[in-house]
Amino acid sequence: MKDRVSMVFVQYGQIDVQDGAFVVVDQTGVRTHIPVGSVACIMLEPGTRVSHAAVHLASVVGTLLVWVGEAGVRLYASGQPGGARADRLLYQAKLALDDDLRLLVVRKMYELRFGEAAPARRSVEQLRGIEGARVRETYKLLARQHRVDWQARNYDRQQWDAADVPNRCLSAATSCLYGITEAAVLAAGYAPAVGFIHTGKPLSFVYDVADLFKFETVVPLAFHIAAKNPPQPERAVRLACRDLFRSSKLLARIIPTIEEVLASGGIDPPEAPPESVPPAIPNPESIGDAGHRAQ
Repeated sequence: MKDRVSMVFVQYGQIDVQDGAFVVVDQTGVRTHIPVGSVACIMLEPGTRVSHAAVHLASVVGTLLVWVGEAGVRLYASGQPGGARADRLLYQAKLALDDDLRLLVVRKMYELRFGEAAPARRSVEQLRGIEGARVRETYKLLARQHRVDWQARNYDRQQWDAADVPNRCLSAATSCLYGITEAAVLAAGYAPAVGFIHTGKPLSFVYDVADLFKFETVVPLAFHIAAKNPPQPERAVRLACRDLFRSSKLLARIIPTIEEVLASGGIDPPEAPPESVPPAIPNPESIGDAGHRAQ
C-alpha cells in the first residue's frame, strides 16, 4: 500500500478492461490506461460507467473503487467492503466492545493527534468534548493565519453550492483523505465501520484514523486554497491533495499508525480456537496486503 499512488479521479468515461489493461474510454473512443495495481483507490465521479471485468480486476489487485459525488464531496458506495482477515476483525471488535480497552485506544488517538497525553480520569465522551473544542479553535487559528473569513464548520449536502468557499474546500479535502484512509484500513484487514471515537456509521473507523492526520495535512491545505478563492475550489483542492499525499508519503504512515493505535489496548490478536476447522482448500499465496482477498 505504501508504494502506491494515492488516488485517481475518473469522470465522464467508460471504465473497462481491454487487452488485459484497465482503461477509461471517452465518448470519442480514446483509451487512457490506468495502472490499477499501483493506485490505492479510484474515485468514480458522476458520468462514469464501470464494467464487471474492471471491478473484478480492481478487486484482484486490491484497489478500492469509490463512487463519489462531483469533485468527491459525497461518498455513495465503495467497491471492496469488509476485510479479508477475520483475526484482525475480531481483534478490532474486541477492543471496541470492551469499555476499558476502548478508552485506552481513544487516549492513544488523542496523544497522537495533539502531541500530548490525554487528561487523566476522563471518559471517552469527555475526551470527545475536549477534542471538539480544540478542533474549533484550530479552525479559527488557521483561518486567521491564512486571512480567510471563517464563520463555522457548516454546510448542507443538499445545497452544496450554497456553502462558502472555506467549507467547500474543507469538505473536498477531507473527502480525499477519507478515500485513501479507507483503502489503507481495508488493506490492513480491518473494518471501516468499527470505530472508537466515531460510531454508528459505515466509515466510523476511517474517520477515527483520518482525524490523526487531518490537521497536519488536508485542513491547512484547504485554508491555503480557500485564501486564493479559485474559480473551481474543489478541483484545486483535489489536485493539491494528490501532490501533498505524494510528497508527505502519507500512505506509508497510515497502516503503521493503525497498528500502533490498536496495540495501545495491550492485547494480542486472538488465536483460532483449537477445535476450529481449517479451510479445505488452503488460501493461495498472495502478494497483496493483509486485508486483500485472495482470488
